[in-house]
Parts: sequence; C-alpha cells; structure tokens
Amino acid sequence: MNATLTDFDTHLDEGRPGPEPTRLRRVAAYYGPVLALYGTLKLIGFSVFLLLLHSAGDFRDKHHRFGGGAHPWDVLATWDGWWYRQVAEHGYDPALVPVPDATGLITLEGNSAAFFPLYPALMRLVSETTGLGSYGAGLLVSVVASFAAALGIYLIAAWLGGRRAGLAAAGLWAVWPGSGVEWAVYSDSLYVALAAWACHAMMRRAWITAGLLTFLAGLNRPTAGALIVALAVTVLFALRDHRQQEGVLRPLLALAVAPLGLIGYLGWVGHEMGDYGGYFKLQDGAWAHTFDYGEQTFDVLTSVPVGHFDYLFAFPFADVIAVGTVLLAFTMLGLLVRHRPPAVLVVYTVLTMALILGSQQIFANVSRYLLPAFPLYLPLAFALRRLSPAMMCWPLGIAAVASGSYAGYVLFELGVP
Repeated sequence: MNATLTDFDTHLDEGRPGPEPTRLRRVAAYYGPVLALYGTLKLIGFSVFLLLLHSAGDFRDKHHRFGGGAHPWDVLATWDGWWYRQVAEHGYDPALVPVPDATGLITLEGNSAAFFPLYPALMRLVSETTGLGSYGAGLLVSVVASFAAALGIYLIAAWLGGRRAGLAAAGLWAVWPGSGVEWAVYSDSLYVALAAWACHAMMRRAWITAGLLTFLAGLNRPTAGALIVALAVTVLFALRDHRQQEGVLRPLLALAVAPLGLIGYLGWVGHEMGDYGGYFKLQDGAWAHTFDYGEQTFDVLTSVPVGHFDYLFAFPFADVIAVGTVLLAFTMLGLLVRHRPPAVLVVYTVLTMALILGSQQIFANVSRYLLPAFPLYLPLAFALRRLSPAMMCWPLGIAAVASGSYAGYVLFELGVP
C-alpha cells in the first residue's frame, strides 16, 4: 500500500508547483480528517475524565503533588508532572542522597535527574516564548505532540494498510489504555511522536531523519534503547539486501548519531553524581524501578486473576486494567507478526514490551508505559478499515467515552501514573 503516500507526494509535486494556498488546501484535505478524528475522540475522553474528577471529588482531599488540587484540571500536572515542572522552572541538581535510617525499598531521596530533559526543555522554551507558566506550556507541548504522534501513526498504518487503516490507527491512539496522559504534563506524547516518525523514516530509508529523531527520543525516555536497536536492525537489513543505493555513509552516520542522546544524558547524570551508574541507582533507590527480568510482572499476572493483591505497589482496580492491557498487548503482538510488517516495527515493539514488562515498577502504570508500542494498534486498525468512516466512529466513539475512566481516571486517581 505504499501508493497511499507516494501518490499523494506525486500529486503535490507533479508539474510546476501550484499556488501556495492550493498546496495548503491539498495538505489540509489529506491530513485534516486524521487530526479531526483524533482531536474529537481525545476531546470526548478528556471531557469525560474531567467530569469524573469533578463528580467524584476525591482530588480535593489529595496533596497537590499526588493527584490533588483545587480544580479538576490541576490533576493533569501532578505525580510526574510536578517533577517535570520542577526541571522546567529550576533545572537539575543531580545527587544520590540517602534517606536517613532507611531499611525498605526506598533508600534514596527523589531527584529530578530521573526525568529526561527534552520535554521540560521544550516546556521552558514555550513558557519563555509565550508567557505561559510551566503548567500551560507543558500542556501545550503535550497536546501538539499528541497530534504529531497521531499523524506519524496514521502514516505508518496507511503505508501498510491504506487510508482507512491509518484513520483507525490514529483513532486508536486516542483511546488506547493509558492514553489519559496524552493531554497532561507528561512526556509520553512527545516520545510517541518522535518514535512514530522515526519508525516511518526508517521504513522510507530516510536515514539522517531517522537518526536525528532517535537521538531526540533518547533525550526523552530511557526506553529509546528499543528504537536504537530497531534502527540498527533496519540498517543491517538494508545493507545485507543490497537495497541501499546511497552507499553506507548515511545509514552508518544515522546509526552513530542515534544513541548519543540517551548515552549523553545518562553520562552527564553519572558525571554530576560522581557515579556513572547513578541514574539507575536513583531509579532503584528512589522509585524502586529496576530490571528484574519479569519477576514482578509474573507475580502480578498470577495474583490478580485469583483476587490476591499482596505484591509490591498493589492498586487493585488499576492493576486489573493493567493486566487486561498486558493480555491485549500479547494478543495484538501475535496478530502483528502474522501481518509480517517491516522488521523495524516488530523489533521496536518486542523490545519496548520486554523493557517494560521485564522491570519492577508500579504495575498499574503498565498501560501508560505500553503506549509507545503503537504498532500493536495495527492489527485492530486493519480490521476496522473494513468499516466506512462513519461506522468506524461508532466503536471508537464508545471507546473514547469509556477511556475517560480506564485511560484517565484509573491512572491519575486510582493508581500512581
């Protein structure tokens, strides 16, 4: 289905370039429905989320850092959002500070160095440019990035399955479990936008673009390691199959640039802390996040079905949603492989899932952490493409209403996102 994109590009470029308004109208006509569908579905879910917050009212009794505030919308900048605002407003002061007399899992004080720099840097830039505070700037960055992610996901799905599949995939991005953080002071939308466009660039063999986007993703989330390996595999396959017509310089340059963001930030944090493993020690000691080869995931998956909640960081209702999300992810992964997509999508998805499910963490967050595994949307998008656009809106619209609870309220108020 490569013709979906190629025909459009040819359509724009054939003959002499037309007047700029004409080109803009063509672009708007092509991409407008994608943005409109995503925006409408997201607005429905977002409105339901705020309505649930207002009607339950529990946020009023919680600390402003931990899911509380004076207004429902204050919740959008709590938990990780509070840390991102601290970085945007005050910068970093990396340190490993022991908690006095600590004997449990938490042995170090929390430090903002655990939060990667790209998103708060954009927050600060937008804040200084527009005059918005860190809250408004962070929300603006996330919302714009969420639309960019929708376009990237659309292009990949349309490349493989046609325009309707692309529309369905963009719609699924709006309602997938964990999507409540897409319009919040969180870095998830930015990371997915970078990852989706990087994967699209790899599929097109746009090596420099892929390398730069992967570099930026590495400044945003540690799971960018999956994207780096996916790029390496794509480059190796291209060179092995002798399909690389531009020589080896550009793909190898992309491969050299791609990991510098991730390695650079981890190295800088380690240097400032005086311990080059400092980032991982901070995650382990301050948040109890560590790679345990799936031990905790297995514990949760074998406990929740029998109604036992005696594992680490149990949030019963949110954990049930998370278990359902994991089962859905494995189901979609099998169907994705059956469709034989480009290797980059399979490698990126498998490694993303492995990094997340192989780690000890607050399990209720798994639905959010799996949001970057957007290729999982593709099998369902391919099924939905059989419907007309109007009929497609029916199941997606129902999911959008429900997402206000399972993708938003459950994360922010019944768990710890």
